[in-house]
Amino acid sequence: MEFALLSWPEDDHPLRLDYREFAYAGKFVMTSTGKAVVGDDGVVAAAAFDADRTDPETLCIRYITVRRDRRGEGLGPRLLRFVRERAGERGYRRVTIGVNNPFSYQAAYRAGFAFTGAETGLAELTLEWPGDRSQAQYRAGLAVFRQRDLSADEDAFLAEKLDSEPPDVVEAPG
Repeated sequence: MEFALLSWPEDDHPLRLDYREFAYAGKFVMTSTGKAVVGDDGVVAAAAFDADRTDPETLCIRYITVRRDRRGEGLGPRLLRFVRERAGERGYRRVTIGVNNPFSYQAAYRAGFAFTGAETGLAELTLEWPGDRSQAQYRAGLAVFRQRDLSADEDAFLAEKLDSEPPDVVEAPG
């Protein structure tokens, strides 16, 4: 697996992904966001990001997607960690991401993010790095999802995680 930062937002770099294989594929064609990918004989995961509109020291990860046939392999958390580390090297002091389901929440936690306690109007929970990775804060975010209308898979996942500790942070990609 090769992790690559293709561009920063100011580089105007579109990325074309097959909408049948990637969620949010159309969002990656935008040239106003930076892009990072994981490749293995083609792109298998991608992230799009830009600077926060109100805080130039904060990078916002806008979208992350993993090819449907590669989900569950830990690519999302590792790509998030990769982007987070590149952001730090570039001088960003904070990185945020909004997630709208418990699987994305867990992936962000595995990348070192933490629930801020905030929600956006788009039914997303806001996570940040660095942040409070305490057990109480982790469980608070899971509890928000429990109040929603969820799929059977999401319900089962939450039932398994609700009383657990935050997951360990994945190792940085080489």
